[in-house]
Amino acid sequence: MMSRLAAAASRPAEISFEVDGRILSAPQGEPLATALAAAGLLQLRHSPRNGAPRGAFCFMGVCQECAIHVDGVLRQACMTPVADGMVVELRGVP
Repeated sequence: MMSRLAAAASRPAEISFEVDGRILSAPQGEPLATALAAAGLLQLRHSPRNGAPRGAFCFMGVCQECAIHVDGVLRQACMTPVADGMVVELRGVP
């Protein structure tokens, strides 16, 4: 017998997206920073000041530490939902 919670809860369909030529999958609409972290990609860029590794920090769009190129546009990974076919570039982002 299925519990009421299991019957009521559902997850969005998995979609595929590309990160530096690698195909990843995540639930549709999940924050990109979360999907990248789940895939083990914690370092998203380097500091333009001293070259130190940077990654998602606040996960609410305040700090901009997770700024990366998504479909050719600089976006905050924590505020960008994953979408089918999106192309993410981590290499070369300052």
